[in-house]
Amino acid sequence: MAKARKGFSRADRIAEQIQRELAELVRTGLKDPRAGWITITAVQVTRDYSHAKVFYTVMDEKTREVSQEALEHSAGYLRSELGRSIKMFTTPQLHFVYDESVSRGMHMTSLINQVAREDAEKFGAGEAADAPAETDAEDEDE
Repeated sequence: MAKARKGFSRADRIAEQIQRELAELVRTGLKDPRAGWITITAVQVTRDYSHAKVFYTVMDEKTREVSQEALEHSAGYLRSELGRSIKMFTTPQLHFVYDESVSRGMHMTSLINQVAREDAEKFGAGEAADAPAETDAEDEDE
């Protein structure tokens, strides 16, 4: 008989714990001057917990490559510190991947804001919200 799943799987809970611990380690324990403002956004672990993909972003896009090098250089240190704080049979090898979703989200927000400004200029500041409703009412009259 199959057991009912309770919320998160063990792999998800371990990934969240790794994310919390790595965020703290990067903030306080990483002494590499090349590592700028790094934010750990997500972690994915394999089913056997031997590898972990660590997704991160940086504040300044110009420091992206340098931050990647700093993270890869300090992967051994971060893994050993992670092994001390999380008691697991095997501490996963860390693979750092830049998270594009934040920059894509910012780009989409700027596009939406641009369209909103163009609509406000086209329809006037107060009429922009009323314009679609008036066209719907006109279609009903026909």
